[in-house]
Order: sequence, then structure tokens, then C-alpha cells
Amino acid sequence: MPETRPEWFVEHGIGETRALSMDGDKPVAAKLRWPGELVPGEAFEGKLLRKSGSRGMAAHPSGREVLVDRLPRDASEGATIPLTITRTAMTERGRFKLAAARPTTATSAPADSPIEAGKPVRSFPDGAWEDIWHAASSGEVKFSGGSLLFAVTPAMTLIDIDGDLSPRELALAAVPEIARWLPLFDLGGSIGIDFPTLATKADRKAVDAALEHALADWPHERTAMNGFGFVQIVARLEVPSLLHRFATSRVGMAVRMALRRAEMVEGPGVTLLTVHPALKAKLKPEWLAELERRTGRPTRVETDPGLAIEAAQAQIVPHD
Repeated sequence: MPETRPEWFVEHGIGETRALSMDGDKPVAAKLRWPGELVPGEAFEGKLLRKSGSRGMAAHPSGREVLVDRLPRDASEGATIPLTITRTAMTERGRFKLAAARPTTATSAPADSPIEAGKPVRSFPDGAWEDIWHAASSGEVKFSGGSLLFAVTPAMTLIDIDGDLSPRELALAAVPEIARWLPLFDLGGSIGIDFPTLATKADRKAVDAALEHALADWPHERTAMNGFGFVQIVARLEVPSLLHRFATSRVGMAVRMALRRAEMVEGPGVTLLTVHPALKAKLKPEWLAELERRTGRPTRVETDPGLAIEAAQAQIVPHD
């Protein structure tokens, strides 16, 4: 039988667009976009506001400023030049990074991302998005014999490996889980993996070889494991990972999931959406109007301070 390739599917949600690459019924990669974000690959004509050597600042047609690198020598301040977004704007703890762009001479449109090219669906298979979302929210992934603990810092994303197996067994058991969750969290940038300390060079080489095999299809650069069990991975960074979004906008992630839950419940009556008080203020009127348009039902929002921020509840109740 011919080998099937994973296929991208897209949910056009309220306040966000979600994409999953599915290999049969198994998700293998995920992407997330919020409205208004400058999209990597987007071409535009930008006015060069400032220049210092090969770097500078340009104005996007939306009025937002973007960082520019690889400017040609003859580029002058005030000129309008063709640019392409290489990285969307990103919020990190304690700072905001502007979107980045580079001059382009491309005459054709860039290839669509999975969010543009994926097959639209009303909903993903039951639990597929929820499992990834909850793992990103908790920052922990369990596997047989151990767990991966993810921590986002301004410098890098750290992955700590914990478990009851011997150091060699634990390190080797963690490798396929790391390879699985890097694309599921849409991770990029600098990633540090803290493996258990392995006493022998042979054990470290065995883990390096396992990593090389497991990550063969995931574009990156990687250091060899040092004597303390640390490996650094660098991958292209274009958009915030799901982990980064939770680290910098947990309420924003939770309110969008609340809307998704409300959209997915079915039946006649009224949609009762019960949320933590912190979420109610983030429920934009236009989002609630869109929820009612999609479901064909009125929506009532109630608050419960006893609910966790991530634990919004949606149900159908009778009309008053």
C-alpha cells in the first residue's frame, strides 16, 4: 500500500485559528494564530524609518513598526522598499519583541502556511486539540517511566527530564517524546534539554544517536551532549509556541478555549458559559456575537471564582 502523508486540518475558531497535522487519527504537529498578527511570509511595501548599518526599522502598512535586517547599502531612510515578514511580534516575560522582516526581491507569493493551506473542518477529532492544549497549559508531558517538564524563559525553552528509570534508560525513553512534542507545541528558537547525567561517553553517544534519528525530519541544529547531560537545540523561530502563549497570555489562551467549548456544545436552548471572573472581562462583545451567530443560540455568561482559569464550562440550559 502507498504510504500516506500527514494532512493539515484547520479550525477557524473565534479569536484564533488552529491547525493540526494528522497522521490518521494521531496529531503530529500543531499551529495557532491570533487575528491581527503579522504572518511570516507576508510581503509588503514598508517605509524605512531608521537605518544603522544593515539593520533598521520600517513601518508596516498597518502602522506597526517592524525590525529589518540585511538592508542593502543603498537603502535610505524615508524610502519605500519591498519587505517580507520573517517573524511575527512576540511577547516575552518582561519585554515585547517587534515583528521582523527582510528585504525581498521575490516576484511570486510565498507558499501558504498550513493555516492557509489546510483543510477547513468544524472541529478536530475528539480530544486531539484538547490534549495538546492541556499539555501546553501544564508544561508537563508524562511517558512510561518519566515525564518532560517544559519551562519558558527569555533566553530559551528548557526541558527537564524526570523519572524513576536508570539514567540511561530514562534518557533514551525521553527522546521519542521530545521529538513528538516539539512540533506539537510548535517550538522554535533556542531549546535546552537537561538529560540525566550519564557517566560514560558511550551512553552519551547512544542518546546523541537516538536524538539524531528521532529529529531527522525536524529542521534544527544541535550540540552533542556535554558531560552534565545538557543538549542545546536551535530551530527557526517564526511564531510564538503554544508554551510561549501560555507563559505570556494565559488568560488569552483560556478565554479562547472557553469560546471553543461553548461553540462545540449542541442542542436547543441557551448556551450557559461559566468562567473564572478574570475571563469575563476578556470576552469581547464581537466574540460573543459571533458565538451566537455560529450556534444559533443566545449566550449567557456567569462567573465562578472557584473555577480555575483554564476550566471554563459550557452547557445548554432551557430558555427562561
